[in-house]
Amino acid sequence: MKVLEEERGQWAVLRVSGELDLVTSPAVRQHVHDAVAEGRHSLVLDLSEVLFCDSSGVGVLIASRRLMRSCAGRLRLILPAQGAVDGSHVNRVLAALGVRRLFDCYPDLDSATADHAATGPLTA
Repeated sequence: MKVLEEERGQWAVLRVSGELDLVTSPAVRQHVHDAVAEGRHSLVLDLSEVLFCDSSGVGVLIASRRLMRSCAGRLRLILPAQGAVDGSHVNRVLAALGVRRLFDCYPDLDSATADHAATGPLTA
C-alpha cells in the first residue's frame, strides 16, 4: 500500500493505492490524523487505486468521517464507478455494507475538489 499526499487548493488529497486492510489501514488513519493536526480540514481520500478493502479499511473510513465532522471539516471520497474492470472495489464494499450513503463520493479528483455550490456529490 502507498499513500501519496498532495494539495489541491484548499483540499489536502491522500491518494491511497494497494490494499486497505488490517495491516495497512493504521497508516491511512495516521495520514488523516496528521492532516488534521496540520490544520487541514478539507480532505479528499482518493481510493480509486485501492484493489481490496476489508472491515478494517471501512472502519478507518468511518473513523475519518467522524474525525472530520468533529473539527467541522469536510471529507470527500473518490470512488469511480469504473475504477477496475468491474468498478471500484471500495465502492462495492461500502454499498454492500449500506454505509456508502454516509460519504460524499465523487468520480475523480477534479470533481471532488471543485466548488459544489450548484451540484452535489454522487448519490448511492
